[in-house]
Amino acid sequence: MMQHDKYPSWQHGHGFGQDQKRPGEVRTIIVIAITGAMMVVEIATGILFGSMALLADGLHMASHAAALSINVFAYIYARHYAHDHRYTFGTGKVNALGGFTGAILLAIFALIMAWESIKRIVYPVEIAFNQAIIVAVFGLIVNGVSVFILGYQNDHEHRDRDDHVHDHHHDHNLKAAYLHVLADALTSLLAIFALLTAKYLGLLWMDPLMGIVGAILVSRWSFGLIRDASGVLLDKRGSEEIITKIKNCIEKNDSNRISDLHLWSVGPNINAVIITVVTSDPKPAEHYKQLIPSDLNLVHVTVEVHQRARNLNSSSL
Repeated sequence: MMQHDKYPSWQHGHGFGQDQKRPGEVRTIIVIAITGAMMVVEIATGILFGSMALLADGLHMASHAAALSINVFAYIYARHYAHDHRYTFGTGKVNALGGFTGAILLAIFALIMAWESIKRIVYPVEIAFNQAIIVAVFGLIVNGVSVFILGYQNDHEHRDRDDHVHDHHHDHNLKAAYLHVLADALTSLLAIFALLTAKYLGLLWMDPLMGIVGAILVSRWSFGLIRDASGVLLDKRGSEEIITKIKNCIEKNDSNRISDLHLWSVGPNINAVIITVVTSDPKPAEHYKQLIPSDLNLVHVTVEVHQRARNLNSSSL
């Protein structure tokens, strides 16, 4: 049996940085704490003053906190098992799994929102405008703060440089958490507009209509995240921009041709690649690895080299 410890220069880890705490984890925990505190205040106030609107919004925040907890669990799990040998390519895809789960919950939230809005159109109910507006404004403030804290679009983990190839595989887990609070902020904003319109103009149908509009927007966000996260989970072909850069570097020599290339994501901003090179002037696999730019965030690069025509030389690392 091969003794792996005798070949240290050919060994490398498979954690790929997943053992480090990501900025998104800390931010999501802060948002859960804020949401939890507001949940307690709303439920307690609702019970104390007999406000069904406050009580309902407090219970909604409880479900919101539970959904965000899934994202935090994904971060912790990925970090804890980053060096577990059972995960051949590390735990980076746990991030995508957390994002996928969050997107599914977001889609369910959109469906419930649409269903309740349609019910309100068919069976209108009396609206306590003053209470509802206060709750909506309160929710908008809380969710606005949460959106600012998560700050998905300005996330440090994008590690912006002059090239943008790494943007294609961002933190799906953080995006799911961000979309949850953004969806809540959007529904609060639409609710305020609808309630004011209904109260002062008598357009009662605006309230359920804005609910349907919000459901459509939230469903579009969730389906976009489902598409992106599932692509990572199913090893969908990686960025064409990265593939083109790899081909250009290796095929710069006219004798080299890439006959096969597999690029896939193994974590946020991290890709693995397998390349088959056919050439009339074969060199060690390490030579072709050195031709690939180091700023593409590639790990576990495997190169097969075949001599053209005779096909006598083949090496794989």
